[in-house]
Amino acid sequence: MAKELLPKKSDNISEWYTSVIRIADLADYGPVKGTMIIKPYGYAIWEAIQKQLDGYIKEKGVKNAYFPLFIPMSFLEKEKSHVEGFSPELAVVTVCGGEKLEEPLVVRPTSETVIYDAYGKWIQSWRDLPLMMNQWCNVVRWEKRTMPFMRTSEFLWQEGHTAHATHEEAIEMQNWAMDAYSKVYRDLLAIDGYTGLKSITERFAGAANSLTFESLMPSGKVVQSCTSHDLGQNFSKVFNIKFQDEQGVDSYAWQTSWGYTTRSIAALILAHGDDNGLCLPPNVAPIQIAIVSAKATKEVVDFCRLLNEELVGNGIRSEFDNRDDETFGYKLNKWEVRGAPIVIKVGPREVDNGKLTCRRRDTLSDVEINRGDATINIRELFDEIQSSMLNSSVNYKEENTRTASNYDEFKDIMKQHKGFIKVFWNDDPKIEKIIKDETTATTRCKIAEDTSGVDFYTGKPAKDIWLFAQSY
Repeated sequence: MAKELLPKKSDNISEWYTSVIRIADLADYGPVKGTMIIKPYGYAIWEAIQKQLDGYIKEKGVKNAYFPLFIPMSFLEKEKSHVEGFSPELAVVTVCGGEKLEEPLVVRPTSETVIYDAYGKWIQSWRDLPLMMNQWCNVVRWEKRTMPFMRTSEFLWQEGHTAHATHEEAIEMQNWAMDAYSKVYRDLLAIDGYTGLKSITERFAGAANSLTFESLMPSGKVVQSCTSHDLGQNFSKVFNIKFQDEQGVDSYAWQTSWGYTTRSIAALILAHGDDNGLCLPPNVAPIQIAIVSAKATKEVVDFCRLLNEELVGNGIRSEFDNRDDETFGYKLNKWEVRGAPIVIKVGPREVDNGKLTCRRRDTLSDVEINRGDATINIRELFDEIQSSMLNSSVNYKEENTRTASNYDEFKDIMKQHKGFIKVFWNDDPKIEKIIKDETTATTRCKIAEDTSGVDFYTGKPAKDIWLFAQSY
């Protein structure tokens, strides 16, 4: 866990990223290429995200369920663009129990098809709508280039699937899901970003349109870990999801799907980490307070133990690190690498004067507070740290969003700065491919409309304002 084993983020962000995941004990590599083992410290971050987001989902009236991992290949083939979009990444089972299957089975890459087959049986009347379900599960997409949390062959997510009587209801649900995701990013992870519509090329396979949340990382590349889709009636027509309305007329349901993945943990690591390791916002940190004793005398240990019990009893995720095989300095480095928002250093002086020395991970500065008001003062520090980290993210995003009026300016910005590039553009898959081939940048989302624009690539009139960037 020694900090000196960690490469500098400022020297090589890719090497730093994989090293900090290992040294901070977040995850390890699985035995199959592209898979990972999420260790308890890393999984606790996912549990915090899951708890927050699951609360929003249930408040909305969406119920949790579970659908099969194995999907008949014929289900995916029913929606042409859907199977074309996923076919390069599919893991397919052809032999089970020692016998070749009559029909191959796909290991779940996403669950639209298996869920909508069931919806087609369950929905008969307008009284059955809206039908809204969510599942927390794993999915498999066979990635060629992998990176822990960021891009793995198997990952965790939630996927919501809803069916509605009207398109307006579906659009409201699509927007609600993206608002919920944005709140998790900002309020829990302290990461700011842009929300907008995906391009024709980048939208979900089979969707009428897709919303996304795009967050900028220190590398100048962006992370997309959540999307929300208006599926229109594309899947309901394929899977015969019909209902009889109040006038007795048969209609196809309007649908949405939306998902949030463990890739958000990659964004968390990259966005806030530094040369010293992880830097976790208090709202999502598995351990918010690490108490470390400078001397293991009985008085100091008892002081630390009582302080820890008080903090835990008041709902603070605190841990008294009382290992006897690690030095005081080693423990401080360990919790710095692991990103604990506050480390409380306790020695005889603190016991005698009733003060606590709190090391803030975000600023690496010490703050002294009274022992008697520990819980109140620490909660205030949490709020200050959380707010400061979000403000830093907001400022970084704004400072690294630049405007290009033509393609030459666009290419110059991409060479010198990367980050987000804001342009007027008319959504055109052919032009997007040219731009990607020449600059490796793609559209991230459409963020606004204006009547006075000129397409930065073609010079033709344009009203849509888009963001381009390189992505992970």
